[in-house]
Amino acid sequence: MKNRIILWGAAILVLACLVAVGGFLYFQTFSPDRSSYPVRGIDVSHHQGRIDWRRVAADDVAFAVIKATEGGDHVDDAFAANLREARAAGIAVGAYHFFTFCRPGADQARNFLSTVPRDQPLLPPVVDIEFGGNCPQRPSPEQLNAELQAFLGPVEAAFGKTAIVYVTDEAADAYGKQIVGRPHWLRSLALRPSQDDWIYWQYHNRGRVDGISGDVDLNVLKGGQGTLAALFAPPESMSSN
Repeated sequence: MKNRIILWGAAILVLACLVAVGGFLYFQTFSPDRSSYPVRGIDVSHHQGRIDWRRVAADDVAFAVIKATEGGDHVDDAFAANLREARAAGIAVGAYHFFTFCRPGADQARNFLSTVPRDQPLLPPVVDIEFGGNCPQRPSPEQLNAELQAFLGPVEAAFGKTAIVYVTDEAADAYGKQIVGRPHWLRSLALRPSQDDWIYWQYHNRGRVDGISGDVDLNVLKGGQGTLAALFAPPESMSSN
């Protein structure tokens, strides 16, 4: 009986290890169906270090959303180089702002607008709303709505495009009603998002792309090259100048 218990324990342990290994391999190699989501992209910041954007572009990366600013005064020190070099490599580029709960939205809008150039086409501006890496303050939904509108109003007016909102599940649970009416960028690792109201889907946070040393976030666009071209096209106000 004792030997049988040991054997059963060993078998269960082996099975658990196989399941864990299988799950790890599934996550590492997961990629959305290419026929459904043919347009691939990444999002980056200074954390990715020096990037060889020509190699990135050659590795089936069509768009890149690059961190520009955070809060009321922080500027990502790799933003200018990443934006310039990614654009030169033929990648559709955009900028994102990490929205902090500890600074007025108007201050954050000024920081973003003073950092991101508007003399060339860009993907719609993105505002990143999440708890991870944010300050400990948790505004009420009404407070967040007021500060978020103070950010989005001048930013959308300046760029001539509706902003995209990146939101994690935790933040969506707390503030989902305050971020309706704008396209979403959803984070759903290795699983298709359960809702359909998204334009970008971040499906991996430890992906690998040629030209980048280490992990990088991987995304797909809902739609094809036509959708990407429409998002990247200059607003009418720019194209008419």
